[in-house]
Amino acid sequence: MALTVLIADQASKLWAVSALSDGRHMAVLSPLLELRLVYNAGAAFSFGETMTWVFAVTAAVAVFGILYAGRRLGSGGWALALGMMLGGATSHLGDRLFRAPGFAQGHVVDFIDYNGLFVGNVADIALTAGAAVIMLLALRGVPPGGHADDRPPSGK
Repeated sequence: MALTVLIADQASKLWAVSALSDGRHMAVLSPLLELRLVYNAGAAFSFGETMTWVFAVTAAVAVFGILYAGRRLGSGGWALALGMMLGGATSHLGDRLFRAPGFAQGHVVDFIDYNGLFVGNVADIALTAGAAVIMLLALRGVPPGGHADDRPPSGK
């Protein structure tokens, strides 16, 4: 899953840079969804634009944390969720490390404009979906190591 997200995100960014770099906008579901190219130095909603290196470090920590957490997964749902999050975090880390203006200061390519509320990318969708799956698994009581039925009795 992580590799699929990484490839889809980077391929879609490559397309966006080539198709939208002239300032062109494309309506998809006007006015709710539009495609336009933005280089984001910050985090969500362009927060922290002067702290790009912090987001590079944070993405690196997230990638290594997800890899560490994924070592002992026994649940397909958790593997799916962490795979989506690993792919998104790895793609963002790649942008931060290797895109202009320089190493560990790169700007993330965003191009999916949600009615002017924010502009994101495929990695953002995967990160959000992965977090949603983790919340659902937690609400259902499914531990990362296995199914909800594997939990010890609650003592009732």
